[in-house]
This record gives sequence, structure tokens and C-alpha cells, in this order.
Amino acid sequence: MDNQMNAVVITRPGGPEVLQIQKRPIPEPSANEVLIKIYAAGVNRPDVFQRKGSYPPPPGASVDIPGLEVSGIIEKCGEAVTGWKEGDAVCALLQGGGYNEYAAVSAGQCLPIPSNFSFAEAASLPETVFTVWQNVFQRGDLKASEHFLVHGGSSGIGITAIQLTKAFGAKVFATAGNDEKCDACLKLGADKCINYKMQDFEKELKDDGVDVILDMVGGDYISKNLRLLREEGRMIFINLMKGNKPDPADPVDFGLVMKKRLIISGSMLRSRDAEFKRALTADILKNVWPVIESGKFKPVIFKQFKMAEAHLAHELIDGGSHIGKIVLTNSWD
Repeated sequence: MDNQMNAVVITRPGGPEVLQIQKRPIPEPSANEVLIKIYAAGVNRPDVFQRKGSYPPPPGASVDIPGLEVSGIIEKCGEAVTGWKEGDAVCALLQGGGYNEYAAVSAGQCLPIPSNFSFAEAASLPETVFTVWQNVFQRGDLKASEHFLVHGGSSGIGITAIQLTKAFGAKVFATAGNDEKCDACLKLGADKCINYKMQDFEKELKDDGVDVILDMVGGDYISKNLRLLREEGRMIFINLMKGNKPDPADPVDFGLVMKKRLIISGSMLRSRDAEFKRALTADILKNVWPVIESGKFKPVIFKQFKMAEAHLAHELIDGGSHIGKIVLTNSWD
């Protein structure tokens, strides 16, 4: 193969227009890596933050090429790789560099493409499935029959969280920004969805109570979340879009935390090491992939763009009107 590939590059921090196509060397996989010829790549909020210059990649990750999840065909295996071979169809979680023609990734972060899934559908899985499984089921220890709340129910994380928690037997609540998005959450399995622009989610869910909350909002949601939690409840942060401090008029009541024996946790997946991600991948293959293969989980793709149209995909995600995932396909004209 030619040693050059097309890549979507962040030429400077800024808006979608800073994403431009450049030539880059095709990466060479290390002993424990595979080289994937990319057929599709998911678009996620962290890609936007990186484009804006507010989400520096971890050491070793691509500084100027975004993209945390891909699907494609294994082109080459490192000498120490077992369990995969050239020609295998996979999807994978990356530290970055997914808006490319090729990506080298640890073999332990690859998963087989589920039966009857297209490459675009498979590329929509890793970032959200890994995030939800780690935070809701591992850190949050959600159990069947417990009550679960996800904020941003129509986002990529939200649609994944709703479907997986419902499949594992939880009662599921969500919040979303309009009635159309709430209807989508209900169709995916949510028992109740609150339009946060029209209703106060704390008041609406007060009588239900919640055991586990997955929060990507922060800010004035923090104290409301804690009051909603039942005894032994768990609140997990994965983002803080409204800031890392509660509303000054509604400070956190740590007495309530003690009284109800609450657990407050959070995580950032991207910076975790390859061994952690390998173990997480194995756990997902064992526990989540059978659910996906069974048909209880449906990928929700709002729109597909060519790689050459990555700037249009970012314009769409910046606007916030989408429901589900946005995916790039490997077309560069």
C-alpha cells in the first residue's frame, strides 16, 4: 500500500471550518496493535472539544486528528497479536485519530462487528458502550429493578444508556431538551422522559426516586441529583457541560450525602491505559455483546457524512438538534 493516507486534521483551534484534509503517513502497528482500514468513524462531543482546543489528548494520542471510535477491516497484525487476523471485521475504541483512512490500535480494544450491523452502525458503538458499561454498570453497580436516570437521553450516551439499562432490567428515566427528543427516548425504552426546558426534573421524579444517575451536565443539576437519589444511591459524572460547581443558591448538602450514604464518582475513559481498556473490552464482549446480538439494542444513527464532510458533521453536532449518533464514512471526494 502507499505509505500516505488521507486524514481530517484540526488545523487550529476553532469552529468546524478548521477541519481540513491533509496527507499523513499510514501508522505502523506495534507488536500488540492491529492496523485497521477504516470504513466508518463515530463523531462525539470530545471530538468537538478537541477541535476547540479545550480537550487536550492524552500522551501518545493524536494531537490534531480527532476520532475515538471506528469500524473497518484489519489490514495488518503486530507480531504479538493473538485472537485477530488480517481480514477480520472489527470496531474499536481509540485514544484519537479516527478521522483517518487507517488507524493503529491495541488489539485488546477491538470487538467483532455484531451480526447484521453495517460498518456505520458498528462505528457508533464503542465510545458510548464503553462509557456506559464502565460508569453505569461497573462504577454505578446498577442492578435489575433499580431506578436509573440519564441526562441527555437523546445523545449518543443517552440512547446507549437507555437501551442497555432497560435490557438489564432497570426502570429508566431520562431528560431531554424537547418533546421530539423525549418521544425518541420513550420509544427506546425509557419509562419516563422529562423535557427539562418545560419541567423541573427533580419535581417530576421526586416520588419515583433514583438509585443511579449518569450525569454529563453538572452545574445546577448537582444538588438536584443528590436530592433525587435514594439511600445508597450513586451519582456518576462523565462531563460537566454546565460547570463543575453547583448553583451558589443551591449548594451541595453533604449532610444529605452522609445521611443517605450516597456515593459520588466519575471518570474519564480516554486517558486510561491500554490494560484497563483491554479488561473493559473483555467485560463488554462477555456481558454487552450478547445483548446487542440478541436484538435488544438498536443503533440510532441520525445522519452519515463522508469523511470529506467532517466539518458539516461538526456543524450538526454543534447545533444540538440531532437524536442519536453522527457517523463519518470513508469517502474523501
